[in-house]
Amino acid sequence: MRQSWNSNVAPTREMTTELAAAKWRPASLVFCANFRIVRFLTVLLLTSFFARVHLLAQTSVTTWHYDNSRTSANTSETKLTPSNVNSSSFGKLFTDPVDGIVSGQPLYLPNVTIPGQGVHNVVYVATMHDSVYALDADDASDPTPLWMTSILSYSAPGATTVPTSVKRDGGTTGWTEVGIVSTPVIDPATGTLYLVAETYESGNVVHRLHALDVTTGLEKLGGPTTITASYTLNGSTTVFADLYQLNRPGLLLANAHIYIGFGSNCCNDYSQGWILSYNAATLQQEGAYSAEPGRTLASIWQKGAGLSADSSGNIYAETAEGFYSAGTNLSSSVVKLSQSGATLELGDFFTPYNQQYLTQHDLDLNDAALILPDQTGPYPHELIAEGKEGTVYVLNRDNLGQYCSTCTEGDTQIVQEIPLGAGKESGTPVYWNNTVYFTGESSPVYAYTLSNGALVVPASVQSIQVGGGGHAILTANGNTNSILWFINGGGPLWAMDAITLNKIYSSKDAPNGRDTLPPLAHFATPIAADGKVFIGTKNSLVAYGLLSPVNLPDLTETSVTNPPTTVLDGGTFSVTDTVQNTGSAAAAASTTRYYLSPTTLKSGARLLTGSRAVPSLDPNLTSSGTVTVTVSAGTASGTYFLLACADDTLVVPESNESNNCKASATQVTVM
Repeated sequence: MRQSWNSNVAPTREMTTELAAAKWRPASLVFCANFRIVRFLTVLLLTSFFARVHLLAQTSVTTWHYDNSRTSANTSETKLTPSNVNSSSFGKLFTDPVDGIVSGQPLYLPNVTIPGQGVHNVVYVATMHDSVYALDADDASDPTPLWMTSILSYSAPGATTVPTSVKRDGGTTGWTEVGIVSTPVIDPATGTLYLVAETYESGNVVHRLHALDVTTGLEKLGGPTTITASYTLNGSTTVFADLYQLNRPGLLLANAHIYIGFGSNCCNDYSQGWILSYNAATLQQEGAYSAEPGRTLASIWQKGAGLSADSSGNIYAETAEGFYSAGTNLSSSVVKLSQSGATLELGDFFTPYNQQYLTQHDLDLNDAALILPDQTGPYPHELIAEGKEGTVYVLNRDNLGQYCSTCTEGDTQIVQEIPLGAGKESGTPVYWNNTVYFTGESSPVYAYTLSNGALVVPASVQSIQVGGGGHAILTANGNTNSILWFINGGGPLWAMDAITLNKIYSSKDAPNGRDTLPPLAHFATPIAADGKVFIGTKNSLVAYGLLSPVNLPDLTETSVTNPPTTVLDGGTFSVTDTVQNTGSAAAAASTTRYYLSPTTLKSGARLLTGSRAVPSLDPNLTSSGTVTVTVSAGTASGTYFLLACADDTLVVPESNESNNCKASATQVTVM
């Protein structure tokens, strides 16, 4: 039996031990419980040490899109390959309910020891209802959380989530309440999950930084810390206003600090772009920066993408539209910050030459900065940025280029600029194997090759036009078996072979809606680890992965008669075929249909009128029959193969959906 720490969600089973009760006590009564937690953590650290060898074989996802460089690539995926990710062998495994919208990306830790419940691979999900869930990543039979923490229990009495009528951001996003918006971050060394939550207390919006134990969900490090901030520039002080601020970007753990980006997602009003720094051990603020001091806007929202950091500890963010003054008010820009003691300092920036046009037309920079690995060529340290307009900016991290006030047709002071090279409204670029991918909205996916620190134009590969627009991820086993994953236009989950950019899977492909993805949050993003893909929805966590080959039928055509030598357009002839279930489970009743095709493949074939009902078939059994088919009027003159296609209406989930058709040995000429 699984247990959780409170009863805010129906599937959980309440556990009423002293340890569970500790989180409900006022602060003056928690000391004894904290002592027990410290003693428990000591044992846990020893256990983790002995498990370390096994942990190395699995992938942890502790931050937005895998790493602080925001490459969005998991290069240690050994189970998912382009050959097995298809609707026959890959699909939805389970759905775990949660109590609110999941706006941020799920996180994942393998081999976590949960007190009293053993060792589990764990998915961590935060909701807009101010709840955090630890869910079993593998058990499809039991949706009960390993633990669940309501952040409201660490807030003032009577606290609730923030109504969207107060924040005025429910229209564009579809949110119904505001709680935990951004992707948390995990410090695996200390077993701490950091998150920012909004609450509504006595008519006021409050932001707090929380630190939870990944094994229990209990608050640690003396948290939470209430977020306040001010920023002084040239004698003028700007104060952080909770009502107008939204922590949309994923949290960043770097330099032993937690970095938090703020701004607005829509209905900006008096929002401002902020980055705040908190000591990861003490939860004390050690730096604050505002991109729009004394003014409004220049939000840092990045469609939920995390703030970025390079190997030297520099912090990068993109800002949205607003008032601009070079060096002080940096709307529609890329900013570079550094941690200096207990302060956060602006080190450099880049602003496109047409920033005024971008601001006036809501074409702000709104993704994470992609930090590239060291490059050959004149600029070894580079990053890539882009925004709603779709222009790609390759920047030298040692000299971002600031603002060219005299430029009229492009930014000549930066490494490279590709107008509209990403497609409009692209997600954060993906880097893998010297290739950069862009997933624009209503655009092809573009893959550019890097050469001496520049993107080779035109793109080396591009896909068909897709809905796109979201943040993509990539899985690979080193430099092989690469798959690009993304939510296609806010709808189905798509997977593409990352070499060819051909589609290999969509959650809409499977029969009977087997893999249908529930409604998603605004800019939801998938994450993949250890053979599974996890996606947060408006009320659940959905897991996709490899389907068990057992207990699935497989219908295949074993024979089909040859057609007559000739037939008239609109004419008829008889067809005899045999269907066999070569799978390991019974197949439900199905329908065989027939086609004329210029090749032995179904692609481009013309459906004949007439079909055959095939009864349910146990494994290894066959069904044969003869039907009369009619050539559809208007069929072009020419020679065709006759195709018989089993389960052509896709009512039977099969272990192999690609072997349903068989072509005749000879061809028919349509007169």
